[in-house]
Amino acid sequence: MSMAPPAVPPLPGLGVLTTNIHMGLDMLQRRFVLPRLREAIRALGADLVFLQEVQGDHRERARRWRQWPDVPHYEYLADTLWPQFAYGRNAVYPHGHHGNALLSRLPIVRHANHDVSVAGHENRGLLHCELELPGHPQHLHAVCVHLGLREAHRRRQVGLLREVLRAEVPVDAPVVVAGDFNDWRAAAHRQVLDCGLVEVFEQRRGRLARSFPALWPLLPLDRIYVRGLQVHEVAMPCGAPWSRLSDHLPLYARVSGEVAA
Repeated sequence: MSMAPPAVPPLPGLGVLTTNIHMGLDMLQRRFVLPRLREAIRALGADLVFLQEVQGDHRERARRWRQWPDVPHYEYLADTLWPQFAYGRNAVYPHGHHGNALLSRLPIVRHANHDVSVAGHENRGLLHCELELPGHPQHLHAVCVHLGLREAHRRRQVGLLREVLRAEVPVDAPVVVAGDFNDWRAAAHRQVLDCGLVEVFEQRRGRLARSFPALWPLLPLDRIYVRGLQVHEVAMPCGAPWSRLSDHLPLYARVSGEVAA
């Protein structure tokens, strides 16, 4: 008599947060707010935190602000709550560098940063992390995104995102793609949907979340897309303190799913 393979339990619920942290500065770049931002992010209790415009190093600003940490900002934010983190350096200049980062409560088994910059314009990247799901045969794939300011550049960059998903992610693996898409007219959004992803706010509330500018959110620049996961809850923290911590508001989603044996 043949034995059926043991059932794989459903994926645990995961809290996903994405936010452009504006180098740890407020909207007008007059105040250093990273310590307050760390407390605000921690209060949301997310398991995965997708960050854009993360300062890896900036020697001039470190001299200017007394509270500037001695470690890269992604390490400072991760301290004690997120044991795993990855950083993708996008822009390098004489006094420092910045890029995307992922903070995770799940083990990061590998990561790669894909340069999607258009020559002569702003530096952009896709940080792809593969996360272990204890007790499951599949890994969770997380891609932290920061796209360009021009529509033609975003079209090309989403094409590169499609190639990353096709070449590096199994078709049956759960996926989260989140970040700052700079896509106020939703042209890139239609391209991303063609990759088999769904946007969490559009699925739950019928439209994309308006997250920019933080004080008067009018434009839907930030997104959380998923594939192979169910969306249970979405939220966009707004008002104090978030409206004073960056030029973008954060997006949050609670997701879960099942992995086939």
